Amino acid sequence: MSDGNRHHSVIVVGLGSIGSMTLWQLAQQGVDVLGVEQFGRVHTEGAYAGESRLFRVAAKEGELFTPALLRSRELWRELGAAYGRGVLLEVGALSLAPADHPDLTPTLASIDHFDLPHEILDADTLRKRYPQFHVEEDDIGVLDLLGGAMRPEMAVAAATDQALAHGASAIYETEVLDVVDSGNGVVVHTSRGPFTADRVMVTAGPWTARLLPDLSDVVQTKTFALTWLMPRHVEMFTADRFPGFMRDLDDVHAFGVPTLDGYSIKICPHIDLDAFDDWGDRPTALDRDQLRWIGEQAQRMIPDLIPDVVRWSLHSDSWTPTKMPIIDTVSDGVIVATAFSGNGFKFAPVWGECLAALATNGQNPFADEAFTVSGHRAVALA
Repeated sequence: MSDGNRHHSVIVVGLGSIGSMTLWQLAQQGVDVLGVEQFGRVHTEGAYAGESRLFRVAAKEGELFTPALLRSRELWRELGAAYGRGVLLEVGALSLAPADHPDLTPTLASIDHFDLPHEILDADTLRKRYPQFHVEEDDIGVLDLLGGAMRPEMAVAAATDQALAHGASAIYETEVLDVVDSGNGVVVHTSRGPFTADRVMVTAGPWTARLLPDLSDVVQTKTFALTWLMPRHVEMFTADRFPGFMRDLDDVHAFGVPTLDGYSIKICPHIDLDAFDDWGDRPTALDRDQLRWIGEQAQRMIPDLIPDVVRWSLHSDSWTPTKMPIIDTVSDGVIVATAFSGNGFKFAPVWGECLAALATNGQNPFADEAFTVSGHRAVALA
């Protein structure tokens, strides 16, 4: 609910995964904060939608991310406790791949460096413990015991509810037209008129370059496919018997989670869809050949699956070739968080905490040059 067009200390533009968490963190600190969202409180258009996400602490992306993921896990549990419903399913996250797969090297390095609770499973042990998977002789499994699965729509709703309970304001069905930093405050022009603030956090996901066109040289938009298939024996895929997982078989990568709907599991063999410059140009469908390929690959990995996709959805996200996020101050009053490249949801509460810190004291506790706009431009020019 809005309290009118008065001046606010902070405005958060976009109340998806990162924006809702930022709103929550700022409101908990007593900051006068307004959130503005072009759709409803929970919707299907954002990068976060799609029932579930995988959560990992042992980061294949590199040790840089593990401390943030450990903090993120604390915040996910805090949010679930406050909301009264668990948004994080603590079922573990299994990485199953050939022993020499390049993603396992940073995963194991992260485990070793931070002494993370885990198990290493050889091929025989994998077959006994997780007979759902097809396992090759050279496969190993790395079970991240702090990992699991998340419910993203519930998480966004929970963070928003907690923010509003702590005094935040929010308006929905309101398009942001532009963000203008005058050097003495920021004006957010919307379909409901202007709003002003000392600082504005732009957490607009695939709409970022529309609002901040100066970032169009480093930020594109890319669409990711989520798919669900039916097991013949769904009782083998409940959360007490089946973890969240990543599977690499030959040159195909997939991720998935246990059954949450009681009849299917999410398994998403990666299909590469072209990047584009504006959300309006996004692909909106998978064709029959793509769906057939996904079904074939999924059944190769998990033979109990009927090789037909029973449900699918497409979700666009801001993207960079390095897959490093941008969390940076782009002018005196404007801070941006973008370029999560389909890989940001598990970090959402900790990035929200970082943005709240940037808004209030100018310090990001997980700052890194790789997360800056200048760092991305340097990589692009290299």
